[in-house]
Amino acid sequence: MHFARRFPVFIGLCLLAAVPVASADGLMITWPGGWEVQAVPPAPDDSSVRQRAVKNDASGDPQMVMELTQSTLAPEHKVNMDAVLLQMRKTLQQNFAKGGYQSACNKIHDSTLGGLKALQTTCKITQNGNHVITQTLVAATQGNNAYALSYAGPAEGYKANEAEVNGIRASLRLTP
Repeated sequence: MHFARRFPVFIGLCLLAAVPVASADGLMITWPGGWEVQAVPPAPDDSSVRQRAVKNDASGDPQMVMELTQSTLAPEHKVNMDAVLLQMRKTLQQNFAKGGYQSACNKIHDSTLGGLKALQTTCKITQNGNHVITQTLVAATQGNNAYALSYAGPAEGYKANEAEVNGIRASLRLTP
């Protein structure tokens, strides 16, 4: 059975809840070959800038979905990154639980995103004891900008594409 049919809400669950926004500058990612860039229509009253790409296997099934969101914060708004990432993780776990999945996430820990200090957590999603999806959440701020990165895939696809995803992360240069 195709991954997309087994997990119809998979793509939707990869979306992130953005931190408060006012406006956003352009955001560009140079995607390696084999990634299909998808349009991400803006949500009403949301000026966040998003880029999403999907890497499919030879059968056309998603092996990795990656989305980067840039939001502009209100002037002088201070972000509690621990609380933001904790809320993102909680939302992810609740959404998967509604679909009958269980999730276990590692402890939120220091990381980097586009050269910025960031926080990160990775969650393993299971169903009936079988590891089916892995999803990583990363969040960072710089100046008046907040960045959220999410990437997820079926257990095998995540592992097979992890090195390439790390290369994309390392190539990001996030600037205000």
